[in-house]
Amino acid sequence: GQSTFMVEMIETANILNNATSKSLIIIDEVGRGTSTFDGISIAWAVAEYIAKTIAARTLFATHYNELTELAITLEGVKNYNVSVKEWGDQIIFLRKVEEGPADKSYGIQVAQLAGLPQEVIGRAKEVLTNLEKEELDEAGEPKFASHKHKKRTVQLDLFGAREDSLLSELMSTDMEALSPEDALNKFKELKKKWIKS
Repeated sequence: GQSTFMVEMIETANILNNATSKSLIIIDEVGRGTSTFDGISIAWAVAEYIAKTIAARTLFATHYNELTELAITLEGVKNYNVSVKEWGDQIIFLRKVEEGPADKSYGIQVAQLAGLPQEVIGRAKEVLTNLEKEELDEAGEPKFASHKHKKRTVQLDLFGAREDSLLSELMSTDMEALSPEDALNKFKELKKKWIKS
C-alpha cells in the first residue's frame, strides 16, 4: 500500500488539479505526515496556490501557526480560531469560532485530555520548554529541563571500538577553541582515521 503521507499528497494534488473558483475546498492539516519544515512548506505553498491561482472559497485547518502570516500577505485570507478558556493547567473548548489566529497551541493539553500518562505529559512540557528556548545540546537534542531525566538507558552497541574511539576523540575536542582552519583540519584527520579503520 501507500503511506498515509502519500495518500494525503495524492488527495491534495487532486484538489489542486481539479478545483475551480466555484469550488468549496476544505483542507485539514495538510503536511502533517512529514517533517515539520517539509509540512509547513507544503501547507504554505498549497494555501498560496489556492489563494492566488484557484481563488476558491476555502476552509484550511492547520496547526502550523506560521501559516497565520498568510493573512498579512495574501488578499482575501483571514484567520479564525476556536476559542479556548484556560483554567490553570486545563483547557475548556468553548466551541465558538472567532476571527484572528490562535494565541498558542494546546497540543499538550489535548494530549492530557485524551488520557496520556502524567509522566509523558510532564516530559512533553519539559521538551517543549527547551525547544521554545532553542536549548539544544551538542548533538542537536533538546536539553533536559531538569536533572531527574538525565539517567541514560542502555543501548545495544551497533558498532565497534573503532567508532567509540573516534567519537571519544571528537567529543573531547573543543571545537570552539579552534580556528576555522584548525577545525577543518581536525575533521579531515578524523575522517582519515575513520576510512583507515
